[in-house]
Formats: sequence, structure tokens, C-alpha cells
Amino acid sequence: MGIGEHFEGVKAHWAHNFAFLDYFKKVYGRDKPLPKWSDADVDEFIASDPVYGPQLKAMRESRKFALGGALVGGAHLGSVALKYSKAPHGILLATGFGAICGAVAGSEVAEHWYQLYKADKQAANLRFMYWWEDKVSGNQKS
Repeated sequence: MGIGEHFEGVKAHWAHNFAFLDYFKKVYGRDKPLPKWSDADVDEFIASDPVYGPQLKAMRESRKFALGGALVGGAHLGSVALKYSKAPHGILLATGFGAICGAVAGSEVAEHWYQLYKADKQAANLRFMYWWEDKVSGNQKS
């Protein structure tokens, strides 16, 4: 094995390790950003793609768990701080920390509830971005 073959192997290895950067290039590395999409556009994609549509739908529904967890966590820890602290900055910090912890716990519940650990979330989002780009540019296949 020569040095050139070794270099190609190393190059392929690191290209595979940093493949997630392709997602960011597609989404954020544009000269002209894509226009905003609406919920109706997302619903149209969900109906049109039998593989990634249900995954994207489950991911969108899982946000409700995170929001609910944030509300419960913030309300609980904020009320405990209000009862025992009486310091406005302490109440604010406790509410924020409770909301963050609740959102993380809610996201983890949603991950198992919707079995999102089985889905390729990045691929579903990227497929939607490709679909939206095609729709906006008029290159979409019927």
C-alpha cells in the first residue's frame, strides 16, 4: 500500500466523519436563502413522501412534549423558588433552569413515545429541504 492509497483512505475516513456538515451547507450556506415555508407546505411534504414524511410528522409532534415539559418544569421550580427565596433574580433563574430541564426531559419522553431513536432525523429534515428547494424553484416532479 503506497502513501497515495493511505492518503485517500484517510481522506475518505474524515469525509465520512464530517458528512454532517453537508446538512449545514445545504441549509445555511446559501447565497440567497430559501423563502419561508408554512405548515401547509410541511403537511404537503408529509403526504407526498412515504418514508420521510411520517418521520418529519413525528418530529414535529414531539415538540409538544418539550414545550409541555418546559412549562411544567418552569412553573414547578419557579413556584418553589417563589415560596422559599423571595429574591426576584433567584425566581427568574430557577424558572429558567426548570424550563430547560423540563424541555430536555420532555424531549427525551417524546424520543421514546414516538420512537424517534429509530428515525434518521437529519435525513428527514434534509429531504424536506431538498423537496422545498425543488418546489420553490419549480423543478418538482409530479
